[in-house]
Amino acid sequence: MRYILQHINTIIETYKGDIPLSHFLKNYFKQYPILGSRDRRTLSAMAYGWYRSAKGISDNTMYIEVMTRWLNENKLLATPLTELLSATPETALQFSLEKLFPFDLELSSGITRESWLTSMLTQPDLFIRIRKDKGKIISLLNGQQIPFTFITDSCLALPNGAKIDVLLPDDTYVVQDASSQQTGSYFSPSKNELWYDCCSGAGGKSLLLKDLEPGVRLTVSDKRESIIHNLLQRFKLYRHTLPVTHIADVANKEAFDNKIGTKLFDNIICDAPCSGSGTWARTPEQLHFFKPDSINDFAALQKKIAVNVAGHLKEGGRLIYITCSVFRKENEEVVQEIVKQTGLQLVTAQFINGISIKADSMFIAVLKK
Repeated sequence: MRYILQHINTIIETYKGDIPLSHFLKNYFKQYPILGSRDRRTLSAMAYGWYRSAKGISDNTMYIEVMTRWLNENKLLATPLTELLSATPETALQFSLEKLFPFDLELSSGITRESWLTSMLTQPDLFIRIRKDKGKIISLLNGQQIPFTFITDSCLALPNGAKIDVLLPDDTYVVQDASSQQTGSYFSPSKNELWYDCCSGAGGKSLLLKDLEPGVRLTVSDKRESIIHNLLQRFKLYRHTLPVTHIADVANKEAFDNKIGTKLFDNIICDAPCSGSGTWARTPEQLHFFKPDSINDFAALQKKIAVNVAGHLKEGGRLIYITCSVFRKENEEVVQEIVKQTGLQLVTAQFINGISIKADSMFIAVLKK
């Protein structure tokens, strides 16, 4: 027990939020191969519990003591954090939900502050999008007694950490959050249309688009060459025609226009860089280390990107603006500025609240030229 407490104290003292917590823990455990699988699970639970709840605890010095008691009572790995916090006597550990996020930032319409903050205390589910062989996937999951729930005909929710990567054939599914999958209902692609995913990342939205309509002619860009490489590898895995690719900083108008030239598109997906606040239940360290001034920086970047790419829309073309943020400043207010600066017409805007199904939350707006 003393050994575990020593490690969790070291983890909390040395981790500064500069890389994902999952990566930090993976690297940390490599340094201490003596830690067994149960030790690693225990330390992970304690670390994630800390970053989920520490800012709401009035006396953080009590956290390790209370965690130790939960561990001694065999509750730590078996009981949800929400239950552990509510079951703790007030004299031992006082917890305030509101203190988790003491900043005065307005949330988008469609989500309440209380529900959002409460969701921080629970790890979301793992979601997959079934591409093919649904019956085979169901049979394999049942054979290994892995529980699952259908969210839609092609979207499955599974326990987080389910070892599906060694069970399911690689090309039959895509790991993709349920809310992210839902954005595809706004695409409505047609064969031979010119589409551009301007902030493609590793290609989650692009792959969703190509699965909906393989016949679209796709261009993608990201400013990170390694990310574009990953995207191309995924396209090869799923046997899709490779897109035209650009390494481009879309926020830099001059450099961006030099890359794209005068090319115009029928539809542009702008899955903009953002705070990621709709996904913080998965990455609670981002909530813990959040700096409110960063929202202004994100909003300014989002406006630049959206306005720059809007100039490459055909007449009648659509800009599909997406974030995984819950903040109005990154969502509705950016859309208002896009309309103001470009003259695009807002067709629809929707906040996709995934809390009720233990999924992420996202915002999507469709604008037309």
